Amino acid sequence: VSFEHTVLKASMVVSGKDCPKQAGVERVAEETMRCLKRTVPAALPGVVFLSGGQSDEAATAHLNEMARMPGLPWPLTFSYSRALQNPCLKSWRGQSGNVAAAQRAFHHRARMNGLAAQGKYRPELEKQAA
Repeated sequence: VSFEHTVLKASMVVSGKDCPKQAGVERVAEETMRCLKRTVPAALPGVVFLSGGQSDEAATAHLNEMARMPGLPWPLTFSYSRALQNPCLKSWRGQSGNVAAAQRAFHHRARMNGLAAQGKYRPELEKQAA
């Protein structure tokens, strides 16, 4: 396998859903990066993250916190499914009259994650939702 031609699709290190004490944003970012730095070659051109059942905003906040860390050997981005689609599906609700609202919701979530991949996301930007 050529590391230089491989992109890793990874999960974040998060607390189990039933764990009574959930790790905060900083802890998730720290533990995820600690794990990846110990095991993932720096030659990889990038790491993309799954949302792994996290809430839409939690997945965004975790990605943002990791992207803000100095000295990462690879760029980070997202490969979310549910965390992008949920707001869209909630807006749409199977009604053709809701298509424009669903598109706005999808665009907003994608924009928030794009900012997070650059370490530029701020929770107050959520208020700009469609």
